[in-house]
Amino acid sequence: MNIGANQPVQGRVSRVSGPIIEATRMSGAMMFEVVEVGPSRLIGEVIRLDRDGATIQVYEDTSGLKPGDPVYGTGALLSVTLGPGLLSSIYDGIQRPLARIAERCGPYIPRGEKVAALDTARRWTFTPRVKPGDKVRGGTVLGVVPETQLIEHRVLTPPDVEGELLRVVPAGEYTITDEIAVVRTAAGERTLRLVHQWPSRRGRPYRRRKPAVTPLITGLRVIDTFFPIAKGGAAMIPGGFGTGKTMTQQALAKWCDADIIVYIGCGERGNEMADVLDIFPELVDPRTDRPLLERTIMIANTSNMP
Repeated sequence: MNIGANQPVQGRVSRVSGPIIEATRMSGAMMFEVVEVGPSRLIGEVIRLDRDGATIQVYEDTSGLKPGDPVYGTGALLSVTLGPGLLSSIYDGIQRPLARIAERCGPYIPRGEKVAALDTARRWTFTPRVKPGDKVRGGTVLGVVPETQLIEHRVLTPPDVEGELLRVVPAGEYTITDEIAVVRTAAGERTLRLVHQWPSRRGRPYRRRKPAVTPLITGLRVIDTFFPIAKGGAAMIPGGFGTGKTMTQQALAKWCDADIIVYIGCGERGNEMADVLDIFPELVDPRTDRPLLERTIMIANTSNMP
């Protein structure tokens, strides 16, 4: 989520109630627009509009905010950054990289802290799989990047791009901000890079859904025998406090035969998430003898985080 710092003041805070902010003079805002609130520019999202007023969900601690504080509009929707570099990363709930924030700021996240989700200085080895003149559309593989020793990252044409490929860079090393291709679309030329932004509330389109007929081998015999899960399927573990839901989730993430693990600790107690962050970097994938973290993305959004 890349947000600038030079937006004009759009509105003013009129009421603060925990993480919910009410603001006035917001007639130019749109639903689910990302805004920045107060002098610290806390990240928030418009969740209700009423005439020139707006209700805003703030995703950081709102202590110290008061009526009259500025609200800055961004004109952007809450989005995620998709591209090489996601694997092995640890993010919070709005895709801020916690490891890089810790390096820069220490163990506590300062309010209003903004760090790019992916490293913009790192160079990736890109090998094209298309050539000028090819017709491309959403999902077409533009090229590949060896993201880790376990995973080859396929750089895809974004879902909203379709047309004729005018040019593509030769094989070499590029940052995620470098131009790798240009496509002529019905609306004009589009520059493509190794990454693109995607609104978090919009589902990714797909051409077809494969039938859920292949079992997911979880590594837990009781689940594989009595409660089998299909690849592409879903499962739920209901239960009260201390009944083992989190431990089962951790075991699934460690030992199931999925290619990539996205571990989302949403609403977890801090000590449980800390255990995961301590253990996962030390685990070795039994199939490849490589660190398990090389095919894992972790989201740490504990119960004390807004």
